[in-house]
Amino acid sequence: MAGANRPVSRFVSRLILLAALALCSGGVLAQRVEGDRVSARGVYSAEVSVNGQGEGERNAAFARGLAQVLGKLSGDSGAASQPGVRQELRRAGEYVTGYDYRQDEGVSASGAPSFRTALVIRYDEEAVDGLAATLGIPVWPQPRPKPVLWLAIDDGSGPRLVGLSRADAARSVLDRAIERGYRLGLPGGSAAEQAVVGAIWRGDTAAVARASRNYSPPMQLIGKLYRAEGGWKADWIFVDGGRVLSRWSETGADARRVMATGANGAADALTKRYAKRAPAGPPGAYRLAFTGLDSSDDYMRLSGYLQGLSVVRGITPVRASEDAVEFELDLISGLPGFERSIRGDDLLTPDSADVAIDDTQPPRYRLR
Repeated sequence: MAGANRPVSRFVSRLILLAALALCSGGVLAQRVEGDRVSARGVYSAEVSVNGQGEGERNAAFARGLAQVLGKLSGDSGAASQPGVRQELRRAGEYVTGYDYRQDEGVSASGAPSFRTALVIRYDEEAVDGLAATLGIPVWPQPRPKPVLWLAIDDGSGPRLVGLSRADAARSVLDRAIERGYRLGLPGGSAAEQAVVGAIWRGDTAAVARASRNYSPPMQLIGKLYRAEGGWKADWIFVDGGRVLSRWSETGADARRVMATGANGAADALTKRYAKRAPAGPPGAYRLAFTGLDSSDDYMRLSGYLQGLSVVRGITPVRASEDAVEFELDLISGLPGFERSIRGDDLLTPDSADVAIDDTQPPRYRLR
């Protein structure tokens, strides 16, 4: 097992980067299948394919893995494109608590042996949660529900239910759900459940919900996959407690890719309803005052530090006096996000000096 060394502090790594810039639920019955991956378990772990075990390849994998984790934490596949995230991905190694390499052997299309090396990475839960709060990324609370997947497939010989015994037929949608931070289950596939195919095909959500009463939670992802226009089409309905949250359809040449879209749509519906942002201020321009600057070096140190904070989108000097300098900062998540981003860096602290400050004056921070 290989170990990942954390930097002495986030501040040290930020200074290095800035120097270069100055001169990025519920239980279910036993017959339910989870579709879990043995290697990368949980929201705060990721699995990334790599071409080698060198430091550069590993650091790039840390960034891709952190993007995966943020996607699972929020349920949003586009979480990595949120403001400020790219900057944190450049120092993704700071969030890593450990990693392992694994090599898988398979067979290529030509029949020759093929090998794939994967890096399985574990990330610091508290640090990742703090990052999400700082940048205003919604968090989908845990434990998360495990909807029942009622999927019928017609390949030309008539629609058939995908039950537990045919779990491999639904592997792409089961795996995609895990990538999105939750799990899907399958019905056992009894004769009575096989008869539900007709209800699935006509979109009778009430009938499917009745068939699903023995499973928990009362959520169903209902889908039918069939040949259409030289390819495949899937029609999906996601139901939560008897309420239809979303309907959508997808088409494509690859049945597995079309099938996987069911997990995407369900994740989008679930996160829209259940994901919450940590309390934060609105984005925008905020004027802040900084004290404790005794030289031009202090000014450059403060300016570089502020520019390196992922919560800061822009910085504009506004005013300088004998005891303070003021900047207007364009903040992604307001002052609460700024406070979280400087916590633990031991560079700035709220200025508690006996200074008469009214509501019209900016918050003050002291440079250490």
